[in-house]
Amino acid sequence: MKLNWFGNKQNHMLLKLVVAILLMGFAFRLVFFRSTTVSPILEQTPIARKSVVPNPNPSPNPNPNPKTVSPILEETNISQKSVVPIPIPIPIPNPNPNPNPNPPPPVHVQVQGNEDQVPPKENFEEKCDLLTGDWIPNPSGPTYTNQSCSLIESHQNCIDNGRPDTGYLYWRWNPRDCALPPFDPERFLEMMRNKTWALIGDSISRNHVQSLLCMLSQVEQAVQVYHDEDYRSKRWQFPSYNFSISVIWSPFLVKADIFEDFNGVSTSEVELYLDKLDKKWTDQYQNLDYMIISSGKWFLKTAIYHENDTVLGCHYCPKRNLTELGFDFAYRKSLRFVLDFIVSSNHKGLIFFRTSTPDHFENGEWSNGGNCLRKSPVKEGEMELKDLNRILRKVELEEFEKAALKASENGVNLKLLDLTMLSLLRPDGHPGPYREFYPYAKDKNATVQNDCLHWCLPGPIDYWNDVIMEMVELRTSDTFPTSRPVFDKIDLSDWTFGAIGHLHS
Repeated sequence: MKLNWFGNKQNHMLLKLVVAILLMGFAFRLVFFRSTTVSPILEQTPIARKSVVPNPNPSPNPNPNPKTVSPILEETNISQKSVVPIPIPIPIPNPNPNPNPNPPPPVHVQVQGNEDQVPPKENFEEKCDLLTGDWIPNPSGPTYTNQSCSLIESHQNCIDNGRPDTGYLYWRWNPRDCALPPFDPERFLEMMRNKTWALIGDSISRNHVQSLLCMLSQVEQAVQVYHDEDYRSKRWQFPSYNFSISVIWSPFLVKADIFEDFNGVSTSEVELYLDKLDKKWTDQYQNLDYMIISSGKWFLKTAIYHENDTVLGCHYCPKRNLTELGFDFAYRKSLRFVLDFIVSSNHKGLIFFRTSTPDHFENGEWSNGGNCLRKSPVKEGEMELKDLNRILRKVELEEFEKAALKASENGVNLKLLDLTMLSLLRPDGHPGPYREFYPYAKDKNATVQNDCLHWCLPGPIDYWNDVIMEMVELRTSDTFPTSRPVFDKIDLSDWTFGAIGHLHS
């Protein structure tokens, strides 16, 4: 009995030992298994993703293992070689005392390759007045020469006519608030593919169209396809672009009978019809995509004014028994008639009204010994508009302002091209005595006719095209900023302008 009980007791202890060993093994395995897993708390913690500064000029063989950059540094303009070894997010202090508990993810700003870029077009016009600025040195000079462009007329070919100084060629127009891109002839022609342009006005418009054609000739030579009997109205074609440019000679914009030769010598007064538009431009009006319309100077000439087939009066006609009405009366009445036609026309193109540009005659006028001997631009405030120019400009700005309101209502795209003040600062840019070929060749003391109204080519007028191209690209805006001067009251009752009647045509 005793031996059986001892045997049973021994078996029971052996069983307990086996169970204890098994339990210890299970416990050890369980502890080891748990030590190799990731804590649920750590699994919920976001892992920082690698942030790489974009390369604006990627290598053809990019590195498959790019270096990482701190998210903070990624939002600043740093060199791409500046890296942080460990891509761990660094907390940024929040100045807000009540931070959002669920802040939005950080926005990474791409580093720009060039920080000197022109502002986007949608914001450009709000910040920039292209017509207020200064003439600054331009060592590169003009983009064409009188040798490379065959379209310069002799009266504006100052270099060929022997003008000895060339400093007037090395300036460019620079608006104060922004950069003005230089005229791009290839881009301009591409923009004008299958389009038509016309510059409508007097000889300044003809001067301007020569400038534009010379600049475009760097890409393609224009082919003349039309001229009128007097070669005052012309049209050119750019065959590769199916693009045409015309100059339409209409110095008053209204109907006028003019008795004057090319040099401005008159045999009778101008007969001016204030209620009849000049068909030379109105007959082509609806077929033109772009126009630059201007007038002004010719209204200073001696003229008899007609309306409703009746003579109303005149300007400077002392030998006739007519009422003196003044040139400003006729200019305002004619300009209002012209602008009313435009804003009521339902025209869908772009129409510029260009203000009259100042002359720079000193010590006289066109026919009584006036000259322009300056050799460099002037600064704003150093030269003021003459009273005649101020009167013309006052009429232009007042009538345009009225017309612009109606144009906006009717959906007509009418813009003011106010080049008056820009041009005032360039008294050095006119032919002066070099409107003729070597005027002092025979006598260095010769009395020579000076032209201080038109512009040498190349010359300051070329930079009108820089401004115009930028305005064409910004054509979606409703208005364009311009400086508005304060006009003093001017008494015209005692003014006579017979000497100015001989303006070059």
